[in-house]
Amino acid sequence: MESTKIKAEANDAQAKDVMTDGDEADNTEEPKQPSRPLIAPAEKPGYFTIYKKGQGYWTRMGTVAGVALVGLLTVDFIYTQLEGRLTGQNINQFLTRFHLQQPRAAYLIVFAFAILYSIIAFHYMNKPVSVDFLIATDSEMKKVNWTTRKELIGSTKVVIGFMFVMATVLFLYDIFFQLVFYLLGVLRTPPFFLGH
Repeated sequence: MESTKIKAEANDAQAKDVMTDGDEADNTEEPKQPSRPLIAPAEKPGYFTIYKKGQGYWTRMGTVAGVALVGLLTVDFIYTQLEGRLTGQNINQFLTRFHLQQPRAAYLIVFAFAILYSIIAFHYMNKPVSVDFLIATDSEMKKVNWTTRKELIGSTKVVIGFMFVMATVLFLYDIFFQLVFYLLGVLRTPPFFLGH
């Protein structure tokens, strides 16, 4: 038993010597340079690159439609305001200097506004914060349990019926208080069912 114990201790001592010799050899070597990745760094996307293209499609299209509607209404307002106001000696001199007549100047101003508006709208609608919000909204809308046609028709009937009941009750209250105030002498006009 003692002989096996001695052999085990001898083996442990040899293992420690081997480990320290290997550690010393590792420490004397020069540190290795980190290897460079073989993949080239990605190019920075251009200004007109769409961020996370294909995600949140319907919320993005709804936002584009809303922004386009606001832009068209604003362009129409600007054109109608400028159409009759580009008169006056100074403005006419300015326009003739650039060989522009009154309608052309209005078109030019409207066109410049439309271009500027489009660039600003694209910038704000393509910001990562805005896009992430629209994508999250789209994913939440997919979780909504939409009502069936039958449920929608039933709910609409209930609402319309309740509105008729409330209108009738308020009409009866109105007639009652009109009669009371007429009998008290506050109102001089009698209710329609008493006549004049």
